[in-house]
Amino acid sequence: MNRTIIDIHVLQTVPPSNLNRDDTGTPKSAVYGGKRRARVSSQAWKRATRTAFSELLDPSELGVRTKRVVEVLAERISALDTSLSPAAAEELAAETLATATGVKLAVPKRRKGGGDETESAPESTYLMFLSSRQFDALAALTIEGAADGDLKTLKEFFRTRENKARARRSVDTGHSVDIALFGRMVADSTDLNVDAAAQVAHALSVHAVEVESDYFTAVDDKNTNAETGAGMIGTVDFNSSTLYRYAAVDANQLQENLGGLSEDRAPSTDPTRRAVEAFIEGFITSLPTGKINTFGHHTLPAAVIVKLRTRRPISFVGAFEEPVETAEEGGFLRRSCEQLATYVPELENAFGLTDKGESWVLRVGQDTEALSSLGEELALPELVTAVGAAVAARLKAGESAQPETGA
Repeated sequence: MNRTIIDIHVLQTVPPSNLNRDDTGTPKSAVYGGKRRARVSSQAWKRATRTAFSELLDPSELGVRTKRVVEVLAERISALDTSLSPAAAEELAAETLATATGVKLAVPKRRKGGGDETESAPESTYLMFLSSRQFDALAALTIEGAADGDLKTLKEFFRTRENKARARRSVDTGHSVDIALFGRMVADSTDLNVDAAAQVAHALSVHAVEVESDYFTAVDDKNTNAETGAGMIGTVDFNSSTLYRYAAVDANQLQENLGGLSEDRAPSTDPTRRAVEAFIEGFITSLPTGKINTFGHHTLPAAVIVKLRTRRPISFVGAFEEPVETAEEGGFLRRSCEQLATYVPELENAFGLTDKGESWVLRVGQDTEALSSLGEELALPELVTAVGAAVAARLKAGESAQPETGA
């Protein structure tokens, strides 16, 4: 069966910065094509994309990833039954979560200033990812099963096979957009795992890079004339680069994770289309914030290519296996675009990738002109809408407009 795959390719120049550092504080890097490249991990850009969702989607469409699941659920339970004490709500929440997910909960002990150990609400032993709707469903089920907030009554309620199954269904349906896109692992109940619909590559510089160090000092505002030295000195590592970024979304998997297309919804409210559009805009415009107060590296991409495919995702990182050299007047962007513009049609022709009509380009400036032949040129708002509409149309049709004959 033909599928609907969304490929997103981005070229973005970042000034001196340390977007994503390793355990020594140095910007992450990798060897590619025999040369050391700047690297930003996929996890860092996924986090940035998820953060961007807060401005693109309603909170009800998003999830919470935390060990403090008991506290989150207890707040929802207390909102439904204001007579419950915080401790009682937490006891009920813990019982419901253990039943629904099989998660092991432990009461952590945290030291305070005097060295005393105090107990708090139970926490899961690993990060759990639940949607807002799943928390609401669990809270409603808890109130139904716990007459007058009695824990023993709730335990008896969940001894019934049907009620236990309802608890499991509450966390296996109603997935949020971010869970549907990035997946979920529940170590204690693998049947509750969600396969990610999105894949994000580690961003790599298209050219070789060297790490530089900034030596800095800070002056004590209360220094006297007799104390002229620095109050603090240190160094921070950084680099600058033109990055190739890539992500892919399996729209069919996304549709499955979200529960399918809704025929009775308007296009603007269809969950799969909204998720696709939010991911495209969020991934393109987001930026990891490592050391951002130090470097202020607020840039946007110079070029974006979005393609729809029918069999599998295809990255264009091979265009930069041979590192880009600077132009005579300096800069990497122009030659990056030229290499990409040459590589893409050669690759697609060699493998018989025939759905060239489903392609869009966003570009800024003359240095990106070489990419103009790779798709329909649109500004970001129009590009997001066009891709969302095309994906929704393909999914509803049940098949791709034109099948690929190659990879």
